[in-house]
Amino acid sequence: MRVLVTGGTGYIGSTAVEILSKKGFEISILDDCSTGHADSVPTGVRFIQGSLLNKSDIATALHDVDAVMHFAGKSLVGESVEKPDLYHLVNVNGTRNLLDEMKNATVTKIVFSSSAATYGEPDVIPIPESASTNPTNPYGATKLAIDTMISRESQEQGISAASLRYFNVAGALKSDRGWLAERHNPETHLIPNVLRSTHANPVKIFGNDWPTADGTCIRDYVHVIDLIDAHIKALDSLTVGVHEIYNLGSGDGYSVRQVVAAAALAIGYEIPTIDSPRRAGDPAILIADINKAKVHLGWTPTRGINEMVADTLASFA
Repeated sequence: MRVLVTGGTGYIGSTAVEILSKKGFEISILDDCSTGHADSVPTGVRFIQGSLLNKSDIATALHDVDAVMHFAGKSLVGESVEKPDLYHLVNVNGTRNLLDEMKNATVTKIVFSSSAATYGEPDVIPIPESASTNPTNPYGATKLAIDTMISRESQEQGISAASLRYFNVAGALKSDRGWLAERHNPETHLIPNVLRSTHANPVKIFGNDWPTADGTCIRDYVHVIDLIDAHIKALDSLTVGVHEIYNLGSGDGYSVRQVVAAAALAIGYEIPTIDSPRRAGDPAILIADINKAKVHLGWTPTRGINEMVADTLASFA
């Protein structure tokens, strides 16, 4: 099977390319490298450096393809608040172009990289797929709009689809070319920022008076390798004319202080931190209900916070 991986030079996309290739899939990549890195592309993989905003690029990338894993898009919450039109253009309009060109190329299978940001402030913890969707930022709104678009496409065009709503992705994968890891600029994710914390620039802990055991927020983390395993299982499970939505996380949570402690254990010394005020809009606890993925996909995450931290640290070397 040949799979088109959009966003295949980014953190998650490049990990997907590596794992799919090792499992015998043929791969094509479509990426404009605006946030990805062309040096992550393995030798022998078909790479189209192009944009979802260019239908000709998409048509070229879809040549001789059987299915799509769609990771491409803008993904910074703060930036989405500043540039909502850009996020709608790239994420929503770009995916519309992709679906249109899939129809033209008679490609009927897609696994989409969605987000827990579609839920917004949760009514219940852990969060099931049936939870209400009320995004609190433009980024989450674009992901929800795409999920809705794919559902409509499944009903009207008969495509087979799955949307995977990630919580927090972490960790890294060692490949023949080196570590495939987070190389974001700016870096907004907690684990790499904790590991890079210094006395001159300590990592900020936003609130120490939350209603949790240690007073810091609790978030759900999933290792990027486990995440891609779920994508492959979702691809194998697609049903004609059906759009399934799955939450992907650990099904458990780690507080900020627990993440800091895991980082200190891995790095061998105490991590410098500084207590800061709560950020507006931050929920105290976000944990995924992953029972649907366990039952329907036969997927269970196997790597915990210590492996996520250790792999991220190893990737810095």
